[in-house]
Amino acid sequence: MVRFLVKLMSLEIIQKELGYTRHVISECLRCFKPTREKTQKTFAEELSSSFNQKQKSINPKFFYDQKGSYLFKKICTLPEYYISRTEAGLLKQLDKKLPQYLNGNFRLVELGSGSSTKTRILIDILEKSQKHIEYFPIDISNILTESCKELQNDYKNLHITGIIDDYESALELIKNYDNMKNLIVFLGSSFGNYDSNIGLQFLQKINSLMKNDDLFLIGLDLVKDETVLEHAYNDSQGITAQFNLNVLSRINSELGANFDVNKFVHYSVYNKKQSRIEMYLRSLEKQIVNIPKADLVLEVKKDELIHTENSFKFTISQIKEMSAMSNFQIQDIWCDEKRYFGLILLSKNN
Repeated sequence: MVRFLVKLMSLEIIQKELGYTRHVISECLRCFKPTREKTQKTFAEELSSSFNQKQKSINPKFFYDQKGSYLFKKICTLPEYYISRTEAGLLKQLDKKLPQYLNGNFRLVELGSGSSTKTRILIDILEKSQKHIEYFPIDISNILTESCKELQNDYKNLHITGIIDDYESALELIKNYDNMKNLIVFLGSSFGNYDSNIGLQFLQKINSLMKNDDLFLIGLDLVKDETVLEHAYNDSQGITAQFNLNVLSRINSELGANFDVNKFVHYSVYNKKQSRIEMYLRSLEKQIVNIPKADLVLEVKKDELIHTENSFKFTISQIKEMSAMSNFQIQDIWCDEKRYFGLILLSKNN
């Protein structure tokens, strides 16, 4: 009892220092949220910095408000968007492959859980060997709470602690939580959004926050025919365009800006030299936008591009090199028949 109270007090101190409030939704479902002031300040500060660069940009993590998360869920069902269905197919094949690497009980920690669709596949795998399953989803969008409630209804032995925040801050909280082994997963090729140096630093940080027995499962999109790639990010139904443009609506809503969304169009292209899809918002005319909460007046030229996302594609040799530079040891690599996508299981290189 004394040890439990000490742990509880330690967690309360940690969450206060990191700027979190703890919300108990039910006996088996709770979540940590950053304070409102922290969230708005971060959004405004980042935009103020990125809009004042020669190449104006918006961090892709800001795509995922409630509407953005809903639109991305629709993107994942599109015929052109092969990533989600290919990765889901690979995850289903791990039913007999992954357990051989799981020695004892593991907590499932998911970066960018979104609607948690593919999470169910991993929970089903863990259920076969664990009576008690802890799931720590991390997502910047409040959609996390909704998806967690749905999971809780379907899995009665599942204890969920959601963290609505960016990955780095949330991992700091998990780092100090307890001594249970973690299976950290980062799916959907979201890692491809990071530029090379930042991505490498991110992998190194994850490694530094892992215990010796933790595992890290990451999904990466592989280099392939550029026609396949360009169709995936320029779908015939225009859902990706809606998703891209929605970030301007979010800036209007949360930061009091006056972007006219109809004066921008979605634009994406494959940069073969850099092995990445580049996504932009193109201005249809010269315009001035006020963003009061970022203390910013933005001048945009006709045909000027605002960069919103990079999506890097990788070769197996690049994956091996990144892993070694991040002090990871590759346990296994699983690819589909077309070699469109890869799941890589990593451990600390002790």
